[in-house]
Formats: sequence, C-alpha cells, structure tokens
Amino acid sequence: MSDIIKLLPEHVANQIAAGEVIQRPASIVKELLDNSIDAGATHIKLILKDAGKALVQVIDNGKGMSETDARMCWERHATSKIKTIEDVFKIKTMGFRGEALASVASVAQVELKTKRNEDTIGTYILIEGSNIIKHEAISWQTGTSISVKNLFFNIPARRNFLKSNPVELRHIIDEFTRAALANPHIGFELWHNDDQMHNLKPADLAFRISDLFDDKKPDDLLLFEEQTTIINASGFIGKPQIAKKTRGDQYIFVNNRFIKDAYLNHAIVSGFENIIAKDQYPFYCINIEIDPSKVDVNIHPTKTEVKFEDERNIYQILRAVTRKVLGENFETPTLDKSYEDNQFLNRDLYNNQATHFNNIQSSETQLVGKVSGGKNDWLKNEYASSRNFKKQQTTNWEDLFKIAAPDIPSEIPKSENNVAQQTLIENNKQTSQQFLQIQQTYIATQIKSGLLLISQQAAHERILFEKYLAAIKQQPIASQQKLFPKAITLSAIDESILLEILPEIKTLGFDVNEFGKGTFVVNGVPAEMQYSNEHELILDLISNYKNNKNLADSKHELIAKILAKKAAIKAGTVLATDEMNRMVDELFACSEPKYSPDGKACLLTLSMADLANMFK
Repeated sequence: MSDIIKLLPEHVANQIAAGEVIQRPASIVKELLDNSIDAGATHIKLILKDAGKALVQVIDNGKGMSETDARMCWERHATSKIKTIEDVFKIKTMGFRGEALASVASVAQVELKTKRNEDTIGTYILIEGSNIIKHEAISWQTGTSISVKNLFFNIPARRNFLKSNPVELRHIIDEFTRAALANPHIGFELWHNDDQMHNLKPADLAFRISDLFDDKKPDDLLLFEEQTTIINASGFIGKPQIAKKTRGDQYIFVNNRFIKDAYLNHAIVSGFENIIAKDQYPFYCINIEIDPSKVDVNIHPTKTEVKFEDERNIYQILRAVTRKVLGENFETPTLDKSYEDNQFLNRDLYNNQATHFNNIQSSETQLVGKVSGGKNDWLKNEYASSRNFKKQQTTNWEDLFKIAAPDIPSEIPKSENNVAQQTLIENNKQTSQQFLQIQQTYIATQIKSGLLLISQQAAHERILFEKYLAAIKQQPIASQQKLFPKAITLSAIDESILLEILPEIKTLGFDVNEFGKGTFVVNGVPAEMQYSNEHELILDLISNYKNNKNLADSKHELIAKILAKKAAIKAGTVLATDEMNRMVDELFACSEPKYSPDGKACLLTLSMADLANMFK
C-alpha cells in the first residue's frame, strides 16, 4: 500500500492560508493600510472599484522598497518586522507575520510599484495567482502602490460567497475609519468608482472624528488623558446626548491597533450607568498605550483580538476614567471613596455630587416605602381602587355584561390557524362578537371555551410584518408625497447601509433618492405611516439594520421586522371597537397569528377550567 501523506504544493498552501487572512476585500484593505502606516507614510490614498471586488489600490508616500525587497515581500513568511521568537511578544508594528501579501498574491492579480528615496528608478512587479508574470524597472515617485485586481479570480467558489457591493463597501469603510482614527496625523483619501468619499487632512483627533462622522462635532466630545503604572489611556468620550440605540461607534485601540474586546467595552459602557438609557450606546475613541510585552496580539489571524497580562486591572482603570470624565461634566451618583476604582486614580472621580445623589436616593426611599407595606396592604389598596371604580360605574353596570353576549363563538384550536380564523369570521357574521380593551394594552373577547386575550402591539407587529414582507416581494405600498421634500446627510457608513436597503424600503413606500455625496432627499413616506420626522425614521432604520444584520433573518425579513416594530401601535393606545374588530380579523388572516416577528405571544386563551381553577 502506497504512502498517502504528501506535502501540499506551495500555491495550494498559500490559498489555504489566504482563507484565514483574506476573507473579503476589506481584509486586503486592512493589510495594505497597515503596511503603508508601518512604512512611515504621511499620505495614503485608497482607490476602489466595485466595492473592492474589481480593484483595491493603496498608494502611499512611505519609504518604499528596494528591488530585492519588492520581490521578497511576496514570499510567505517574509517580513522585516521580526527576527527572533522574542520579537513576537513585543510587537510595535501593524503587520509582522509576512502572510498577508503572499496570501493576496495567491488569490488575485497584483501589481506593485515602489521606489526608495535614495534610488533613481523604481520597481514594477506583476503577479497572478502567486506566479510572477513581470519584473522590471520603472519610473516612480518615492513610496509604494499596490493594486489588487479581480479578487478570487482563480477560486470562483470563494468569489460567490462575497456579499453585495453595499455590504462589502461598508466593511471597507469600517477598516478605513479605524485606520484614520488611529492615525490622525496621516492624511487619507478614499475613492470608490471614481467618486471621492473622504479627503482627510492631517489633524488632531477631535477634528478627525468630526471629519469622519457628520453627526459628531468637537463640542460633542470630552477629552481625557490618564496615566497609570499599568497603562496610559487617552482619547475622547462622546457626551450622553449623542449616544445611539445601536453599536458601531465604539473604538478601542491598543498601541494604535484597533481591537475588539467585549470585556473592555463593557468597562466603558458601565461608566455611563444612570446617565444614558440601557438600550443606548455611547461614542468613544480610546487609545491604550501599554508595554508591548504585556499584551499578545498574535492570537488571531486578523489581529483584532488581543490578550492582556493584567486584563482585570485595565477594566477597572477604563471604568474609573470614564466615570471621572463624566463626573467632571455631568451630575452623576457619588461612589464611596473606598470603592475599588479609586485605587487606580490619584484624584476623586466625582466631586460635589453628593447632594444630587442623596436627592435621588431620598426619592427612591419614599417610593419604596409606598409599595413595601406588605401583601395585605397591597390587596386592600387594589380592592379600594376597584370599589371606587365600581361606584363610578354603578349606573351602567349592565354594560359590563354585554361582553358575554348570547351568540358564543367556537373554541380556537391550538394548532389549526384556519379553524381559528373561520371562528372569528362566523362571529363577525353574527355581529355579536364584542371586544374589550384592557388598560389600552390587551384586547379581550369571549370564546366558547372561555376567554381570548390578544396583545395589541404584538398583534399589530405581526400584521404589519407580513404586509411589509408581501410588499417587498410583490405588492409595493403607496407613498405619501411630501409637500416639502427633506434632505438628510449621512456618514459614509450609514450611506452604504442605506444604499444597501434602498430597493427594499422603496417598495414599502419610501421615496428616497440620492442627491450628491452622502446626501439623500426624502420625497415621500409610506402612506399609512404617521411619522413627522423622516430624518429620525431613516436613521432608526439604518441603525436597527446595522445592529441586527448578523441575525438569521433574511434581508427582506429583517427590514420588514424593523419597520413593523417601528410602525406598530404601542401599548397605551386607545382603540375603538371597529379598530379592535379589524385588528383581530387581520391577525387571524396572517400565516402565523400566534407569534410576533420577535417570537412574542400575540394571543392567549383561558379555558373555563383555567378560570375555575383561578377561583379555586
């Protein structure tokens, strides 16, 4: 029997490695930007075609490469960043493994143009699928240009897994934004299909943030800089009023390298406790300077996950810094001076806030006192309230029993929606079906076996969800044209998201059109939607889509779900009898009337046995 274990061919090994390093065009953008930053560039230009699928080109004015280096950089594990194993544990550069360029060259057509300042001529290299096609001298300015064309041209199966252009462009913008925030001293340009999306001049971090995010101005940011024996932390925290209901505007850098760390993110967000709502997320851009030997950046191929030697203390420092910055600008609850955060800072985190906190505490104590009298007192109060209600309704007491009208509908089976629907239809024909709204939240009606309860908000969400889903697929909804169209300006990331969902929301009745860079004009909204602030509505759609795009729902389902949740009537809305009647009819006409799009129950039945058991 022959041996079966063999060494992989070099080009196959490179393509396998590329699967870990190069997942999409944004992966190439990240690696090329990192190389340009490491090369000491002061200006970097990123050029894209078809969201990077056709072209990703990065041009910089860095130190360039010699002819030999220009050839060697395409070899796997060829790097100038590390020489010994000890170097791996004190990384100071962005790139270091020597995998990126070799991986890129194995799955794309690549052109390299480079020249050092001391050289009279530059070097040109053309590579296709790891094979060098051309290597010659050219005239070129100091710096480097790398063009990556036709990504995955030799692996069609991988190319088929790429998402739509708006999705891929959004990922690229994310990488571009992170690089630009980490390096405000470097000028950056971003071009897509010959349109300039960003032209960022070297500036301080506050103005770089303002240039990248249209909704954040220098006055919205709180500057801080804190030095400890463990880390130095600096950057900006957004004021509470610019917090959003979606994640995405949170940036943590370690030695100018963007990282994803849920633990440290929680430290900063917890510093906003009692200042912003629980469903809001603050903006922050924080750089942590730490001894490279105290952090391991070599635990993930994308280098966005790191491991700290002293993670718990770093958590406490970040939380303490956040609370101190906010405490100096806003009234926040006072912590005891013995609180463990204070051991990391030399000054009190909160000054002169005791009065505010004591007032809050006093109010809370009074509230607790009112509801803590025990079960019997609560029952007495409830009973007294019900008696007062009955006294007010004595003259019309007979009306309370009209719900139990003679013609009783049939029971709703638990598993047959069509039978349930037929039951309601038959009752409507008899015109004896009556509904009662309970606390402007639930709809109650009698059925043969007992009582049917419907959650009006969950039911309306289900109705609208199926309506919107049908509209996206085949039955567009009419648009109510605005007398005065409104223009909205979006950041590059939000613009890419809106372009991604624009075809779908147009079928839902939104008349939105592009109007120059980052600007859209809202000419109309769905005719049935009562919403006065179109700008806020569009931003909510974008933020909710961005926040939930990784869920299992399809794109159509996610958009229909978001808009249904936004447009549905809420608990506390008073409904007329005919409105309740129509809602119940429409609910049982749905394909799945028992649950809202989020999986919450729309209806509940109580049998006569259940009611009898309640009364023992």
